[in-house]
Order: sequence, then C-alpha cells, then structure tokens
Amino acid sequence: MSATINGTVAPGFEAVGAAFERAFAGHDRMGAALAVRVDGAPVVDLHGGVRDVRTGEPWAADTLNVVFSCTKGLTAVLAARLVQEGRLDYHAPVSDYWPEFAQAGKHKVLVRHVLGHRSGLSAPARDLTTDEILDWGTVTSALAEQAPLWAPGYAYAYHAITQGWLAGEIIRRVAGMSPGQYFAELVADPLGVEAWIGLPEALEHRVSHLTVGPTLQALIDTQAAARVPGVIDWPDRAMTLGGALPPALVTDEGGFNDPRLHTAEFPAAGGIATARALATIWSATVVAEGGVRLLDDGTLDEALRVQSDGHPFFTAPPPWPRWGMGFQLDSAARRYLTAASFGHDGAGGQVAFADPVHDVGFAFVTNVLEADDPRATSIIDALRGCLG
Repeated sequence: MSATINGTVAPGFEAVGAAFERAFAGHDRMGAALAVRVDGAPVVDLHGGVRDVRTGEPWAADTLNVVFSCTKGLTAVLAARLVQEGRLDYHAPVSDYWPEFAQAGKHKVLVRHVLGHRSGLSAPARDLTTDEILDWGTVTSALAEQAPLWAPGYAYAYHAITQGWLAGEIIRRVAGMSPGQYFAELVADPLGVEAWIGLPEALEHRVSHLTVGPTLQALIDTQAAARVPGVIDWPDRAMTLGGALPPALVTDEGGFNDPRLHTAEFPAAGGIATARALATIWSATVVAEGGVRLLDDGTLDEALRVQSDGHPFFTAPPPWPRWGMGFQLDSAARRYLTAASFGHDGAGGQVAFADPVHDVGFAFVTNVLEADDPRATSIIDALRGCLG
C-alpha cells in the first residue's frame, strides 16, 4: 500500500518530492512531513501517511511530531541569542550563572563544555523515575550535586537527555524564564510557527503516535544482548536515565508517547513541532523570515566553532558526530547539505538544519523510528542536486 502524499513542490524541486515519496517504501505504518525553504520562501511542503497507526488517522498538514534531539538545536539557538545580546558567555564557568552547580569538582565546567557534550554529566549517577524527570528542580538539583564521569573538558560523550536540563538551567537563570517560555517569546511567537518546548495540553490531539521500526528494534535487541551484568552501560543510561525512559524512547503508551512528557519541558529531546515550523526556524537563523532574523553572522561564527569531534569518551564505532556550541555540524555521521550546514538531528530519523551557503531551512519529521536511517539523507541528497 502506497502512502497518500499531499502538499506542494516548487518547479525545479521535483526530485526532492520524489525522494520524500520513496521514503515511505516499506513503511506502510509511517507518517511524515517535509518542509524546505530557500531564501525565506517555501519550495517544498509535503506530508503523508498515517498520524496514528492505532486508528488509521492520516497525517494532516497540522500534525505535530515529537522531534527528539532536534530540540537540542533549538536550545542552542536560545543560548546563542543570549550570547549575541551579551548576557551569556560561552567561555564562562557555568557556576557564574548557576552557583549551585559548583559542587563535586565542577567549578571549572564552562558553558561551552555543557553545549559541546564535554561536561562529564552525560548520564545521571543514580536511577531516575519518570515522575522525577517531570520535575525540573529534582533533576537539575541532582545534576548540580553529581560528580562528573570524566574530567570536564577533557573529552566528550553525547549528553542525550541531560544536556537539556544543563543548558536549560543556564538559560533559565540568564533569561529569567523557563527554556520553553523563552523559546516561545524569542522564536515561536515572533515567527508565528507551531513549535513548543512544553506543549499546551489543548493541542495533544494533534500529536502523532510514535512507533519503533524494525531497524531500531534490532539495534536495541543487539545492545541488550551485549550488556554485561553488573557493569553500568553509560551510553544506554544516557538515553534511559536509569529507567525513566525506555531504551527506544517510546513504548505504545509510554516514553515520548506519554502526554505528560509532551507538556513537560525537555530541552534536549522533547520539542514538538510541525516540519513547516522547524524549517522556518532554521531558515530564520540565516535569513530574515517575515523580518525576523534570529542570529547574526558574527554570532554564528562563534557558535559554530568545533567543540567536539573524533573519538568519544565511551567507545563507539565511527563515524562520529561533530558539535559546535550545541549545534550539530556536518560530519560523516550526519551529512547535511554542505560543510557549512548546522542544526540537529533526532532519534528515529528526524532532521532539521540551516544552510548559509544556499540560505536553506530544512526539516523532515516522522513517527516511525528507525536506526541508521537513510530517509532524510536521501532527501537531502536530492535537494543538493536541485540546488546544483
């Protein structure tokens, strides 16, 4: 059964539309959306498939999706804007803004260490429950009290979920409001887009239902089989927080299918948006969108300086990612449009980024979560061909 695709494709971008259609091959249960903007104008705006496999409801133009770690890119935009305004310094100690953080040998942890996954707090030292991670103060206090897992700044390891609380608390202390509130005030409301870090309960009915695809399930099973009893698997703990989240981040009713997680603020993994909104946000980092330019060129120059790449602290096979000040950069692990592109991908196949060479804002979101996923990459390859 082929998916019904709706939306528009501008002349010259037909290959991108065709690549989006091919992404549904072998995914009868999938829903997805794609948005591409060039020079502040939409050139691709497509959606199709199934919003909720339990009911068969189709994916609509206004369907919302959990975008997982694409949220880290949005949080990086918030931090960069505070730097642009002279209110935050990437090179200052975190404790300058969050005094309680200077515990357990963390007084030399810098803001850029947090944003570049080098703070040594990639996972909690103690098990957290779902109820605990719904309380901002509980988690930020636990991280402030925790000793780093390695010498801060010495190496990096992906802070899959904890980075949201770490960067988010810095933002909260500086901006004087929660990251979700600041995101709405600085980004979503001025741009008029449907994106949230902390979803209003009244919009829950528009959120897609997430399912685990076969390649992700196979990866989870392989990792579980390789686990050594009695030995802490820190990268796994970075994802599950010791039990608060399932290994695949979702179950049929739990993890990021739980409405409680939708309304809570998870600035590393819990953003909810349309593809159209994400593409507009990323476009606004490199061009003016409706008169709104989120970051200036000088700010981007500093924010995109490489902070982490190469071998991570915890052994993992290549290819490895690269990060600037919270922004995921083009690498063999995540190939964007050009070497100058920046943004962040998310679990299961979500991808959102900006490209200053072609003045592009791009977003692909889907509710069928896969591992080593080629869907967005194939679409990006087609876009590169269209742009010449």
